[in-house]
Amino acid sequence: MERIVITGATGFLGRNLAKLFLEKGNQVFALVRPDSGHMDLLPVHPNLQVIRHPLEETEQWVQEIGHADGFFHFAWGGVNRGEIDSPQVQSRNVAMSLDCLRGAGRLGCSIFMDAGSRVEYGTPDAPFREDLECSPVNAYGQAKWEFYQKAAHLSGMLGIAFFHLRFFSVYGPGDHPWSIISTLTRELPRGEKVSLSACRHLWNFMYIQDAVQAVYELYRHGHETPSAIVNVAGGDTRPLKAFVEEIHEIAGGRGELEYGTFIQAKEGAPDIRPDISRLLAFTRGDWKEEYSFRRGIEETMGFGTVTSKTRERRSEGSK
Repeated sequence: MERIVITGATGFLGRNLAKLFLEKGNQVFALVRPDSGHMDLLPVHPNLQVIRHPLEETEQWVQEIGHADGFFHFAWGGVNRGEIDSPQVQSRNVAMSLDCLRGAGRLGCSIFMDAGSRVEYGTPDAPFREDLECSPVNAYGQAKWEFYQKAAHLSGMLGIAFFHLRFFSVYGPGDHPWSIISTLTRELPRGEKVSLSACRHLWNFMYIQDAVQAVYELYRHGHETPSAIVNVAGGDTRPLKAFVEEIHEIAGGRGELEYGTFIQAKEGAPDIRPDISRLLAFTRGDWKEEYSFRRGIEETMGFGTVTSKTRERRSEGSK
């Protein structure tokens, strides 16, 4: 039984990864804020232990956990539009994340992984390869890139294998309600109008179960590979409009797509073309995508439309 620490464990990636590690027979320590209002999102399992301390209070949570094998740092504040470009908020994130890495060293962890981001690359007119020069546009991307550079040096000093996971567009049940996939799968079945960009640029989506399985396999093989940046993305890259139209079709053609009316973020609309050669190489053939985009969207829509009474009936039927 491995002892795994996850920060951001009530978040979209964190709780799904925690569930997977628990299913694999490991012990998971969910490191959450004392005032967290999302405890109900954590999986229920006898091998899950909730540790309630601010991440900055390293001494307290290190003492409570005692020892761990792997550390997954997915907590990061200021990801909404109001704070994503705040240097102050993002600077605090970098300092807090470095505290987590030091704490992982004190716990005796052999592997530390964090959630990087595709926005670190900026807007290159080239496939997004891990060795590409980074030119992030907003403060969030700059902070993620700053953390990687400092953490790569610190992890070497601590003797910890460090994997900076650059996630692209991961979606699925329970994703942020403002994401494009959440918005489309929620609003179109209701017959609502959805405001969109022109959607001509290339994009890439990855279903949540494929994403956490990729992270799990990277962890399993982490001792066989050198510390590195790793793109975590799917193999289906095409114009965003093609994805949008497929969701519209799955929704039975209901609702209305209003192209060209959505205000783009600061980084604009670059073509997103992730190279996942390193992910495939590092997982040694033990990971492959199981979910097509259609299957992922159908599961996401099904989750969103099941009523509480239907859930109760299903629960009764399983007893």
